[in-house]
Amino acid sequence: MAGLDRECSGPRLARSQIALVAALLGCAALGWAVTDARMRGMDAGPGTDLGALGFYTISWVVMMAAMMFPSVVPMVLGYARVERGMRTRGRAGSSAAFVCGYLVVWTVFGLLAYGLFDGVKAMSIDALRWDHDGKYLAGAVIVLAAAYQLTPAKDACLRRCRDPFTFLAEEWRDGRAGALKMGTLHGAWCAGCCWALMAALFALGVMSLGWMAFVAAIVAFEKLVPWRRIATHAVAATLLGLGLGVGLVPGRIPGLTLPSSAAARHAMQSMQTAMPRMQNHRMRGK
Repeated sequence: MAGLDRECSGPRLARSQIALVAALLGCAALGWAVTDARMRGMDAGPGTDLGALGFYTISWVVMMAAMMFPSVVPMVLGYARVERGMRTRGRAGSSAAFVCGYLVVWTVFGLLAYGLFDGVKAMSIDALRWDHDGKYLAGAVIVLAAAYQLTPAKDACLRRCRDPFTFLAEEWRDGRAGALKMGTLHGAWCAGCCWALMAALFALGVMSLGWMAFVAAIVAFEKLVPWRRIATHAVAATLLGLGLGVGLVPGRIPGLTLPSSAAARHAMQSMQTAMPRMQNHRMRGK
């Protein structure tokens, strides 16, 4: 797109861009605070009940803002730089619409994950219980995430996530509707890059603030550090070790709540206290 290089370049961020970074990081910090307040004491480990759909959906959107906004800063800044130049030509867009489009994709992803996770749990397969083969399944999901790190699909998606210039040059759309569409496109590439990491989060305990922070750190690490291949291989090795540990020696994994433990039982009681309708919802599903 003509003029993109000029709009994306500059010796330093303008005040508006500094404000944009502050807004994104501020929303992320607020997301962490709200997530902690909503989910404190609810970590029952792998297979943690997700609760009612409304509770889960709100929690998931807030989680995505907390986990993903720091790593999406370069892309949003790139969009804002170009959009500011386009605005002088009567082709205004919206950084807010771009971010909303991004969150829409992750919301849809979260709802699909809820349906799959809840559907499998509703089948009450004894073999998937933690004290049967559940720990092996959880470990296998994390090992799968490690393997995905080394696939061409992961590499292609990560390249797009790490390169705002190419994405903006190829996918630019004018106006707020265009910004929303661009946000959904970037969200789709991001979901393609990170879906396996999110699956690993479910396998570790989706209500755990500690494992959320772990996955968020991985996302930021592989998207923001300059050494792409080193980052992906380091993450793959970390996930492989973690997956094997969860499957074979789960009691030795720091921060992992074992579903058979007293802490897990207390977490389930906390969820039922916080969401009294959840128990009836589960009873209707049996």
